Amino acid sequence: MKFGPVPVNSALGATLAHSQTLGGKRYRKGQILTEEDINAISNSGIINITIAELESDDIRENDAAQILGNILAGENIRLSIANTGRINLFAASDGLVNFNPEHINAINAVNEGITIATLNLHEKVVLNQIVATIKIIPFAVSLKDLNSVQKLASDHSFLIDILSLRARKVALLQTTLPGIKTKILDKTTAVLDAKLNSLGSQLTIEKKCEHNHNSIAGHLQDIINTGAEVILIMGASATTDRRDVIPEGIETAGGSIDHFGMPVDPGNLLLIAHIDKIPILALPGSARSPKIGGNDLILQRLLAGLPLDATSIRSMGTGGLLKESSNRPLPRAEAAPYKSNNHNSSTKPKIAGMVMAAGKSTRMGVVNKLLAKIDGKTMISHAVQTLHKSGAKPIIVVTGYESERIREELKTSDVIFVHNTSYADGLSSSLKTGIRNIPDDCNAVIISLGDMPKVNTNHIKLLIEAYSADTGRAICTPTWNGKRGNPVLWANRFFAEMEEIEGDIGAKQLLSNNSEIVHEVEMPDNGILIDIDSPAMLTKIILEKNK
Repeated sequence: MKFGPVPVNSALGATLAHSQTLGGKRYRKGQILTEEDINAISNSGIINITIAELESDDIRENDAAQILGNILAGENIRLSIANTGRINLFAASDGLVNFNPEHINAINAVNEGITIATLNLHEKVVLNQIVATIKIIPFAVSLKDLNSVQKLASDHSFLIDILSLRARKVALLQTTLPGIKTKILDKTTAVLDAKLNSLGSQLTIEKKCEHNHNSIAGHLQDIINTGAEVILIMGASATTDRRDVIPEGIETAGGSIDHFGMPVDPGNLLLIAHIDKIPILALPGSARSPKIGGNDLILQRLLAGLPLDATSIRSMGTGGLLKESSNRPLPRAEAAPYKSNNHNSSTKPKIAGMVMAAGKSTRMGVVNKLLAKIDGKTMISHAVQTLHKSGAKPIIVVTGYESERIREELKTSDVIFVHNTSYADGLSSSLKTGIRNIPDDCNAVIISLGDMPKVNTNHIKLLIEAYSADTGRAICTPTWNGKRGNPVLWANRFFAEMEEIEGDIGAKQLLSNNSEIVHEVEMPDNGILIDIDSPAMLTKIILEKNK
């Protein structure tokens, strides 16, 4: 590919190398320059422009990404639209991501401009979650390199697929010792039941017995007679040896021990066994916690039909030191639903709304600007109603300063109030408070400011439509004549990072750090740029409304 400056009148059909705003119009890098573009750029006084020009063997970035996507998409995988040299692979079912890491590395070694990034091998994903992304870094790659990838793929099974989880009837046997509290047993049942439900299986039977091998053996036989397909054992005391109480009870019932211990923490003390063809997992104490542990990884693999032999388990040590999860019961999934023209309930993304209403607005003096009326309606009511009409749900209102007055104003609105006791620490503290209260099943959130009375429902719908058309657009920001404004739509993949933001700049730095994946949505007016930050500005807006 040829790359460099050329006279503007020689750039027809070439690829623009750098994003820029000329004459009030935004030209994005990678854009193919048309005759209209050339005329507009010339009229703005520009003489030379930096372009990228294809050579005879070059394949444009989007075409190359599409070719690679078609090569790699295996069972239960859907492809997004190729855009800016990127194509995303989405899960077409719940399950585990499956691929051969050596194959991915081999493709990444073909050419530095061809890159594939995946989730971790055998990571659990949900329907419509992004599992891999292919990015062509330059504006084009050679046909020779694509042919090399094609040859690698034909010589081996170079596929990324999703292993579906098979629903099983699962039984739980909990052993007891003097002093163990009933509420601990009940909590354990609730935690394991929730985890099984998230995997598409059910806890169909629960039994309790004394912590001795004869009692365990007898109850295991009773459970088998109920038709259970998987058995979980939670001991009052964790198993520490193959000759301990629980493994002895399994063997007394006619079972065999397959493996004890695993290089995953938490979860080291997991025991895997079977009676006839029924798998048994004797769980470590960490399984009582809703946090992810080694037992969860093994259960996922069991339901996906992956082998649980010694070699497979011992290979889990790389990456086996598990991170602490957030304060939520289960890690939040980075859903990114697959682009679909069929917006039914199973594929249409769920988008929440968040209104920032905690600030003290010191520049307004004694007036709480959010309660100021414009055209007969308070600004905070306008912000909430605008989100409601857009279809965003649920709507979270983050309160702080004069929270009781804000609640009173919105008492008839269908919103979730969350209070930020640290609102004086800045916007970021309110942002984190709101993010922590977004339901886990939301794919994205529109973060709206309460002091922007010219933002309307159409603005927000345009953001939602842009995201729904291709949810690889993980950040959607409104623009007017090349200038970015508010509100901004954020996919849930950024929620964890938002919870780490400090100071009074909100998510601006996060927006800057991810500039390459920001999708700009052009708006029909400048309402997305206007916020009320002074009494004079408020007066001006009121007078305009009264004209």
